[in-house]
Parts: sequence; structure tokens; C-alpha cells
Amino acid sequence: MSRLRDRYKEQVFPALQEKFHYDNVMQVPKLEKITLNMGLGDCKDNSKLLEKAVSEMAIIAGQAPVVTKSKKSIANFKVREGMNVGCKVTLRGERMYEFADKFFNIALPRVRDFKGVSKNSFDGRGNYSMGVKEQLIFPEIVYDQVEKVRGMDIVFTTTAKTDEECLFLLQALGMPFEK
Repeated sequence: MSRLRDRYKEQVFPALQEKFHYDNVMQVPKLEKITLNMGLGDCKDNSKLLEKAVSEMAIIAGQAPVVTKSKKSIANFKVREGMNVGCKVTLRGERMYEFADKFFNIALPRVRDFKGVSKNSFDGRGNYSMGVKEQLIFPEIVYDQVEKVRGMDIVFTTTAKTDEECLFLLQALGMPFEK
């Protein structure tokens, strides 16, 4: 079992129960899934760049990503229906906790001028979304083998009903929020 899952069961779960006074143990919020998404609109002409980005995403997530395709043709962006425009991966269970632990403790502190993540990125339903400007913050990525610096979106989906519960859950798990 991962460190973060143990921490959730031993420390975070009782703290959530005590703070929010839940009647049932099934009401206690937990991390449901983490979704990583990378837009690759510039790779529509070059399939080698797409393959490299997909392989980097697989290295970061520890799971093979799904290549997303455009649903509509958009003439202004020179995109046709069915073209590859991105890749995404959804992490659940053990891989999710391993990624979250690595992200909170290793990757985020490597961000330049890092003061913490914003508290304004909650969606009102207990989920948290954030963006990362470069994939180089992850320790698995070898700097010399990167052809292009890419960003990605990361969404933490929880079973929390409110943003306050989600904030407390993520803080207790170790996400460094700004003061």
C-alpha cells in the first residue's frame, strides 16, 4: 500500500470525521480519481512529436494515455474531424495515490518560484483543477531527451460535496496551498 493511502486511513479520515461530524463513514470525502490532460494541437502535422508527448505522459502517469481526437472540424485552426489533438490519462486506486504522493512531495517543490497552489481553482462541487506549465518538474523526465516543453492540466476529483471539505482533504493529504 502507498504512503499516501496509509496516511489517509490513519490520519486524514479521522480528522475529516471529527471536523465535519459525519453521521455515516461513507459520507467522509476521499480522492476518487486524478485526470491528466495534455493538449497537443501543434502535433497535428508531425506524428513523431505526438508519439514523444504520449510516451512522456505514460512515463509521468505510469499508465498508457488515450489519444484524444477532435470532434469537429475548425477551419481557423486547420483542424479536421478525427485529428489527434491531445492525450489524457485517468488514474484510480493505487496508481492515483502514488502519483499524488510524487506530485505533492517531489514535483511541485521543483516548480520555479513556487509559493503554493491557488485556493481559487475549486469548481464548487468538491473538485480541484490546476495546470502545470512544463513536464520537466517530474523526476522521471530526462531533460536532455525533451524535444518540446509542454504543459498539462491536472484534475483531482473527490467525493466531497463542498469546496471546504475538498480543501481540507487535499491539505491533509499534503497538497501545498498558498497562504
